[in-house]
Amino acid sequence: MTLYRGVVEWTLGERERFIWRGRGVVFYRTEPEAAPVNYGCLPALLNPADQAEVDAVWLGPALPVGQEVTAAPSGLLWLADGDHKVIFGSLENADVLLGWFPPERGARLLDDRAAEDWLAALVSA
Repeated sequence: MTLYRGVVEWTLGERERFIWRGRGVVFYRTEPEAAPVNYGCLPALLNPADQAEVDAVWLGPALPVGQEVTAAPSGLLWLADGDHKVIFGSLENADVLLGWFPPERGARLLDDRAAEDWLAALVSA
């Protein structure tokens, strides 16, 4: 398994959302709902679906905004529009992710191999 470096932009249970800008996180906006997971990005990789950093989700306890996490992916939240989310942590409670997206986005949970394959394709592109 390959390890990837990510940065937390939005903490589980919080409404204040930050965004990666160059070398750090800056305040982005206050969301109407609290984050159901820790959410952020993999700064070294761009997703061709939106030309922004690859989105990442860390399941488990709350992580502070700005925390860097280096880990191997445990799954992939596949979305029909290509704006997939790489999942880190135990997939035991990953179903919370499916409810976060409207049905028309076609959210599906895929395994660690799917995440690795997708990320490897981005690295080699």
